[in-house]
Amino acid sequence: MDEVAAAIADPVRREILLLLRDNDLTAGQIAAHLPISRPAISRHVRVLRDSGLVRDQPTGRTRVYTLQTAPLTEIAHWIARFDTTADWQPRTGRPLPDFDDYDPAQKPRFEQLR
Repeated sequence: MDEVAAAIADPVRREILLLLRDNDLTAGQIAAHLPISRPAISRHVRVLRDSGLVRDQPTGRTRVYTLQTAPLTEIAHWIARFDTTADWQPRTGRPLPDFDDYDPAQKPRFEQLR
C-alpha cells in the first residue's frame, strides 16, 4: 500500500491514471495530453507500473498501458476507515439549521447557530 500511496502522491501520475480510466493508451498518447516530455512520461508510467496501478502490453514496437484498479481499492478501503460522516452528530444536541431556503444576498444570521 505504501508504494501505491507514493505513486498517487504525484499530480502527474494521478492525471495519467485519470487518462487510463477511460482508455488504454500508449506513452505517446498519454504525452499528447500532458505538458511534459516523453521521457518524463515513461518515468511516471514506470512508477505506476511498479506499484501495480498500470499494466503494459507490448503491441509491435509500442506498449499499451492499462489501468489496474485493485491497488486503489485497497487504499480506498483504508481511507474509508477515517470517514466519520455517517456517525457525525452536532455537539449542541440541537438540529442543524435548515439551509434549503438559503439566500446568499441576505446577511448570515449566526445567532441561529448558537
